[in-house]
Amino acid sequence: MAKHFVSNTDESVRMFNADWLDFFSRIDYKVPLFIYIPVIVYFLYLSFITVPLFYILPLILFGLMVWTFAEYNLHRFVFHWQPPGKIGERIHFMFHGVHHDYPRDSKRLVMVPAVSLPLAVGFYLLFKFLLTKTFGDANLVNPFFVGFVIGYLFYDMTHYALHHVNFKSKFWLDLKQHHMIHHYSDPHNGFGVSTTFWDLVYRTTFKRQKQAVEVNS
Repeated sequence: MAKHFVSNTDESVRMFNADWLDFFSRIDYKVPLFIYIPVIVYFLYLSFITVPLFYILPLILFGLMVWTFAEYNLHRFVFHWQPPGKIGERIHFMFHGVHHDYPRDSKRLVMVPAVSLPLAVGFYLLFKFLLTKTFGDANLVNPFFVGFVIGYLFYDMTHYALHHVNFKSKFWLDLKQHHMIHHYSDPHNGFGVSTTFWDLVYRTTFKRQKQAVEVNS
């Protein structure tokens, strides 16, 4: 069987014929910081004026935990889902296949705003509905959403760093090793990026010791 193509250079393949569409398929890794840090600050401000102080930190931590769960499930069940047929292959390539073919493409390592913003709005509305139904207070979504967005930003920055930073500490080296095995050896396991916790819960850790993967390549 022919080996699946994987580029090991920081090259960016064209995804769309239209120049404007292709332009919006790429993003500098710093852009999410400029978009979502103000979102965090705004919802943190709302938290302090709408929610009792002793609720804020637990809700932020809860939102952060829920992000890790969402991250794992989005990666495993959405990004790695391939619909049938040629159209399905094309959809999968645009959403995530391109990243597995060109894992060092520095312009496609964080979510483009065209994807992350609709997801953020959708998650916000869902969490607001659920928290209101459960606790009768729509304002609880404010600190919860702070934690959720912090988790998302940490994920995006971690994902970029795992592909482009040479780490020294054991924590980051282990996390990078985990992600590199997912890319280069076992794409059917190891779906956690910012944490490996849910891989342990779902039993999608790597089943046996894989061949060494150069984590600082």
